Amino acid sequence: MGLMDKHQRPLHDLRISITDRCNFRCTYCMPREHFGPDHAFLERDHLLTYEEIALVVESLMETGLRKVRITGGEPLLRKDVVRLIEMLRTIDANLDLAMTTNGVLLKRHAADLLKAGLNRVTVSLDAVDVDVFQTMADTTTHTPSDVLSGIDHALAVGLGVKVNAVIRRTLNVGQVIGLAEACTRRNVPLRFIEYMDVGNTNDWNLDEVVTGAELRSMVETEYGRLEAEQPNTPGEVARRYKTEDGHRFGFIESVSNPFCGDCSRARLSANGSLYTCLFSSSGHDLKGMLRMNASNDDVALAIRSIWEQRNDRYSVERRTLQASRTKVEMSFIGG
Repeated sequence: MGLMDKHQRPLHDLRISITDRCNFRCTYCMPREHFGPDHAFLERDHLLTYEEIALVVESLMETGLRKVRITGGEPLLRKDVVRLIEMLRTIDANLDLAMTTNGVLLKRHAADLLKAGLNRVTVSLDAVDVDVFQTMADTTTHTPSDVLSGIDHALAVGLGVKVNAVIRRTLNVGQVIGLAEACTRRNVPLRFIEYMDVGNTNDWNLDEVVTGAELRSMVETEYGRLEAEQPNTPGEVARRYKTEDGHRFGFIESVSNPFCGDCSRARLSANGSLYTCLFSSSGHDLKGMLRMNASNDDVALAIRSIWEQRNDRYSVERRTLQASRTKVEMSFIGG
């Protein structure tokens, strides 16, 4: 039987963070001043095991789960991640399995991920200029070429690929067309993401937000009129458009055009808490019951009770909130 929250939104998508660690320090996600050498990351035994993750997924199959996305931190840093994909694929041959990654380790893993049953990857790439890229990602170790090489390798082995780019007005708005050129040349859909106030450490400022409408105008100046496409399924986060030449762009507009109304996503943190919104202040512990040998039915019942009480509409309510609120960090539950 399907699950519905208080706004009659189903639980169709589960995003699973498998690590809180990352090899980047992106300024909008894990700014180095908060995630430096002294930051206490989760110990290994505090992470959900792959068996525990698989049990949660399996428990939700009869309630309408359609899609699982593996996230982080950077999920390709987790040892034997291919084994997790194999386990999840065994649960259901038709489950939509995806992963979000920064792409620098993708060349090493792409073929094995595909063989294990992963359908596609979404690669984060915020700039094609080396200096802008390294400023955004706060890294001197990697360049856009490393990410693009990973994308090319994933395409070559047959993985589906999308690219996500977070745009900040004072940092990388000048990269919009360069990113578009890199993606259209590869026939890869590019999705622009409005800079969001996720977590508490990224010094979010509304003035830094470049709206979807502004971004569409920039793209149309270079590629001509964008024609809106109908969603493939309810709850899609990106509003999708296509050019006359067939180039595909998406716009994730959590700030200027919120999509809370049909949000069907839950998030499972690396340490086993279930969050019902990207902007949640707190989660619901599942790890405790998993480590007390809970059955599939026990886990399904617990998640049902959580989801049926869900009332989250943060992006819609953002402008009317009277006070700031503490929110979970994006690096902890994935984007």
